[in-house]
Parts: sequence; structure tokens; C-alpha cells
Amino acid sequence: MSKKIIFLLTLAISVSTFTYSQQKKTVRAHKLTEAISIDGELNETVWKNAEVATDFVSLEPKNGTPIPEEFKTEVKILYSNDAIYIGAALYDPNPEKILKELVERDNVGTSDFFGVFINGYNDGQQEFRFFVTAANGQIDTNFTSSEGEDGSWNAIWESNAKITDFGYVVEMKIPYAALRFPEQDKQTWGLNFFREVRRERQKYTWSPIDNKIGAISQQAGILTGIENIKTPTRLFLIPYSSFYLSGSETQKTKGELKGGLDIKYGINDAFTLDAILVPDFGQTKFDNVILNLGPFEQQFNENRPFFTEGTDLFSKGNLLYSRRIGATPNLDLNLDENERILKFPSAINLLNAMKISGRDKDGLGIGFLNAITEKTTATAFNEVTNNSREVVISPLTNYNVTVFDQRFNQNSSVTFINTNVTRDGSFRDANVSGLLFNLNNKDNSYNLSGEVKTSSIYDEKSSNGLNTSLYFADTNGKYRYSLGGNYVSKDYQVNDLGINFRTNYYSFSGNASYRILNPNKTFNTFRVNLNSYFEFYTPTNQIQASNFNANINSTNKKNHFFGGGINFNPFKNYDYYEPRVANRYFVNPENIGGWIYFSSNYNNKFAIDFEPFISHVINENRYEAGVNISPRYRFSDKLSLVYSFNYFKQKNDIGWIDFENSNIIFARRDRDTYTNSISSKFSISSVMNFNLSVRHYWSLAENNKINNLNDDGSLSTNTTYTGNRNSNFSTWNLDLSYSWWFAPGSQMSILYRNNAASFNRQINKDFSSNFSTLFEDNLNHVLSISVRYFIDYNQAKNWVRKG
Repeated sequence: MSKKIIFLLTLAISVSTFTYSQQKKTVRAHKLTEAISIDGELNETVWKNAEVATDFVSLEPKNGTPIPEEFKTEVKILYSNDAIYIGAALYDPNPEKILKELVERDNVGTSDFFGVFINGYNDGQQEFRFFVTAANGQIDTNFTSSEGEDGSWNAIWESNAKITDFGYVVEMKIPYAALRFPEQDKQTWGLNFFREVRRERQKYTWSPIDNKIGAISQQAGILTGIENIKTPTRLFLIPYSSFYLSGSETQKTKGELKGGLDIKYGINDAFTLDAILVPDFGQTKFDNVILNLGPFEQQFNENRPFFTEGTDLFSKGNLLYSRRIGATPNLDLNLDENERILKFPSAINLLNAMKISGRDKDGLGIGFLNAITEKTTATAFNEVTNNSREVVISPLTNYNVTVFDQRFNQNSSVTFINTNVTRDGSFRDANVSGLLFNLNNKDNSYNLSGEVKTSSIYDEKSSNGLNTSLYFADTNGKYRYSLGGNYVSKDYQVNDLGINFRTNYYSFSGNASYRILNPNKTFNTFRVNLNSYFEFYTPTNQIQASNFNANINSTNKKNHFFGGGINFNPFKNYDYYEPRVANRYFVNPENIGGWIYFSSNYNNKFAIDFEPFISHVINENRYEAGVNISPRYRFSDKLSLVYSFNYFKQKNDIGWIDFENSNIIFARRDRDTYTNSISSKFSISSVMNFNLSVRHYWSLAENNKINNLNDDGSLSTNTTYTGNRNSNFSTWNLDLSYSWWFAPGSQMSILYRNNAASFNRQINKDFSSNFSTLFEDNLNHVLSISVRYFIDYNQAKNWVRKG
């Protein structure tokens, strides 16, 4: 299981309540007076003298009640000039029943775990969260009250966990470099501890959480006692070296050696500089590519660590789509009439990147990200003259994001963000600015949020655009609601560094929900949501998107998740994007659909996820239906396997396929999509893991009836078009990896990867034939070895002195 488990903690908090006390719990840190070993023993004398934080309270399911005596939890805190130390004794009447699955870093698995939440500014809005499982696995996240969990954030820290005859013990050392706090003699931090007894699905916190108040992090306790610390220079170097051996049936095997350096420097205790020189992202996770027949590009997840770690400030306003950095841009290349690019590069080389981020004692957060990509050319071939020439497809380009985020009242913020893309020469430049606000009342029962964002494009046809929104929400109690609206102008364009699909519209949305705040006789959690959305094309005021939705989500007493919902669109929608021609539209009829899902308790060795769904166009023989099935089995604490199967059927789907003279050609098509995937792990220990990830995707789209798109958005039969625009697309990806964290922050990884892709216009519905064809002269192989070594400048100084 991934960091989604930690996100479920937040969901658990959102359905809990009890009588809230204004008096916050306080614990005092004890100054470290002797060297200690992070061995999970807590047998040094200094631990015995430290103050104890105890009397945990149930978070879920019996919210607000004291933790049972047999699960008593005691936590102590020490500090030095380098780090804080946490020692936790977690009692359990049956230590042999403690769940402790071994998984790779940043995964919980099926395990008991303990966590500490630290807010160095005690401003109620951001927490650095560190978790250790009973199997000694590490998880760390960055939580903000506005954005929630950022599971991609990673810090370098030490921990150890050991099963004992009374339960288990966790010992942690968290360097100040992993935290943010003001420069002052006496520190006062926000603090909370968390524990989950996994087999019982019982969750506890040291400082009680009352969801009626709304904000989670504001209800933390207080850590005092850290005084007059002299933090060392925060300078860390992470050199790396990688070797790649690649080949295929059509390409000779070749080797490539790469090297580079990551730098982390603490400008002060609040702000940090991160930089990468000659970056290498060759071992990042593969993309789940699909057959995309729609008018918009496929959006991919960011898998490069530099662009995922500690980026909460840069995600404000949804103006940064970091996959733009290093991707081939969509530029006007000034090609001649008969010229075409023979082959676009798969990526543009990133020369370097750096980011500065942090927050001062007054709550002002500052973020600065800058990246430079190199000039890249490709060959343009003239099909008439047979001449070739080199064309610049991406000039030397600078990408920049700047953010100022001011927090106040422990629950509100105002943000200014700017993104800028500057290209060398006469190519297009772009600039986007946004002013955002997120306001909560004193009781955290109401929220008002909004955005004003402007875009400017600088080329031969410069343009300016506007995107503005306003939302109001009741965020308290069993019954909640929200209302909002959004306006986007025709020329709003952020796609040089962001991503947006639709423009020139205004929209309205609403939500009402009910949830139980304590378990009842049937459910541990239960929630009902009612949603509505209307989007109007501004020039004509026609509805271009609309939906009514009702859904139920619940957990029963055996901790099985299940629910379902209904989607209903009772209005015709006018789609101005599918025709691919300005001011033309296609009329989508009314439709109705629904789904159900079931996810059994992952505590069991065998578990399964099951979700069928269907959508039907009213009064037409046109529908979509499918099913997701994913069984999983945990053979032992070391070995597990997950298989996933997805089938998606589209009957008489309608979409654009081509142009014929002045006609826009649409087709009625049948489409079948199959996705099979396997993921498995074998963990030797919490720091040494083997992982397997396999995905096979196959999608067929067969055009049955060719139509012209009429001016009124309807279709008429086309009898002259003879082109074959069927689609038969399949991809294969296999990653087999070995990872060893041989020291904090230092990792060796070995990855074998093969992949293949095939596309043609011939419809062949035989699975085995298509599967075998996929590997004919298409399979690429890559074997890579990468070593990264973490160097602390202060430790390096000691090495030199000893030398």
C-alpha cells in the first residue's frame, strides 16, 4: 500500500468528533547530555529522565474516549544542536499479533505504525509528519491545511523499531534540516503523535482532534523546552553515478555512463536551496500511456523526484504542470508546405534546476523555482525536393515559478504566484500571475476562497486572458454544503508551464453532504454527497457541460469499504472542442449512469477491489460500461502480489476522426479497452526490496458509420469518405527493480526495464495474435545501475579532520 494510507488518516479525522477542550496538551523536550544510538532500545539514561507524553485519545472509531490501558502509549522527546529525538513505547497485550509487513520506503503496508507531527512555527497550518511502522518502515509527508497531504515530500532521518515482550518500541532522530522553524532562543512548536493498531483498525492521537472545529493541524499540542540551539550548517551533497545498457531487435546494444550532483543548502533555519546539476531521471516510473482519441492531451503524473518533493508552495493555484519542463513544446516551427519533422525527440535535456522555499516567523512563505532546458533541433524533410534541414524545435528555455504565501489567524492565507517561460530568439514567451485567498472564520465552520489569474502570451499575436473563481463552504458538522462559480476568458492560456483544456466559459457548482461523526451499529463511517455542475459557453450561453451526482461511501464493522453513485445529465451539452474547429460544436444528448464499488479489508491475506460501472445515452443505442477487478494476496510479511484487470466497452461512441475538404468527419465507433497489470514486492528488510511492475494495455476503436458534422451540431451520413481511421493500439511495460538504502539518504538501485508499443489501423480482435505482434521488433531493453550517496557537510569536515 502507498502513501494513500496516510491520506486515509486525514479522511478518518474528517469523520470524527468529541467534546473539544481549549486547553492544549504540552510536553517538554529534554536536552541531550550523552550520545545515544538509534537502535530501538531506549536504554540510555537520558531517556529515563525525559518527560512523558501519554494519555492518548481515540481518533477512530470511539472518538474522544481514552486509549485502553492495554494499548498504553508513552512518548519522550530529546533534543541536541543537530536534531530532535523521539522515543515511543507502544504497549500491546498480544505482541505476536502486531501486524508488521515489510515494504519499501514511503509505504505503510499492512502494519501498525506510529507518527509524529511537527509544526515549527506553531501556526496551525503546516506539519511535517514522520511515521515508522512496526517493521521499521519509514514514511514522511508534508501536510498543509489548504492542500492536505503531500506524500511526495521526502526527508533524511533515522529510525528503528523493535517488537518487545510488551508491544513495540520506536526510536527516531529527525535532523533540524528536515524541519522549518524560526530563529529564536526559545522554540514553541506545534506537536501531535499518532498511533494505529492495525489489526483492530483503532487510531489514536495524543492531542485530541475535533472535526467540528474544521482544521486538523490547529488542534495539535505544544512542544516546549528546545532552547538556545546552535544549528550546524545545513549543507548536503548527493553525488550520483548511473550506468545504462540499452538495446533492441533493431538497435545495437550500447552503454552510457552518467553522473551528476544534487545540492541541498539551508540558507537559514527557515529557507532551503535545492539544486540539481546534470540531472538523471532514467529510473523514474513509466507512464501509463493510453489510446487518446479526444481533443485534449493526456495528462501524466510527475515522477521526477526534484519536481515532486517539497513543492506545496509551487502547486498553489494549479498553475504548474512540471511535465512541461523537459517536454517537447508545441511551437510554430515555420515549416514549408511540403516539410515534416522526421522524428521528434522523446524529451528535451534539462541542463539544471534549482528551487528555494521556506517560511519566516511571521508566516510568509517564499518559493522560487527555476529550470533551464537546452536548445534542441530535429530534421525536417521536404517530400517534394527530398532535401533535409535542421529545425529548432525547442530553443534554450528558462522556466520560472515565484510564490509569496502569507498565512494569518492560524487558518487563512493570501497567495501571489507567477509563472514565466522565456525562450531564446523569436519563439513564444508566456507569463501567468495569480492572486489567491483562502479564508476561514475563527471557529473554522465557514470557508471563503477565490482566485484571480491572468495570462499573457508574447508572440506575433500577443494575447491576455483571465480566470477568476469564488467559492463558499460550510465546513462544520454532520451537514455541510458549498457553492461556487468560475469564469474563464477566451484567451486564458497557461499551457506553456501549466495545463488547462477548456476556456471561454463560466460555470456554477454546488455540493451538499451528510456524514456520521461516530460509528453506529452498522457503519464505522458513512457519507452521502449530492453534487451539481453547470458550465456555459460564453458567446452563446449554451450548456457545454453539466451533471447531477449522488453518491454514498461507507465502511462497515468489518472494515470493508463499499458505496456507489448515480450520474444524471438531463440537458443537451454543446461540445465546442471535439470538432477541432473554432466555433463549431457537437450536440451530446442527455445521459444517465451509475457505479458501485467494494473493497475488502486489506488486513486479510486475501482482499479484492471490485467496481462495475455503466453510462447510457437516453433514447439511443449508445452506452459505456466496464469493470475494475483487483485481487491481492499477501503470502507473508515479505511477499505480496496484486493483479488488476480493467475492461471498458464503448458502444456507438461518437467522435471526430478527420477532415474531408470543408467537412468535419465524425464516426460512430465501437471501442474495447483491456488493461492488465501486476505489481509484486519481495522485501528482504525495510531498506532492501525487490519490486515488479507489469502493465499491458490494449485498445481497439472500430469505426462503423461515417458522418458529417452539420452546422447545428447534428450528424448526417457521409458516403464519400474512404479513409481508414480505425485504431489498434497496445503498450507493454515491465520494470523489475532492486533497491537498497545502505545509509540514510544513500541508495543503490538496479532496474531492468523492457517496453514495447504498437499502433496500426487494422482491427484484429484476437488477443494472442495482437499480444505476440506487439513484441515483433518492438521490444526495447534497458538495464541500469544507479548509486546515490548522501554527504553531510558537517560529517565530511570531521572525516577530513580525522584524516
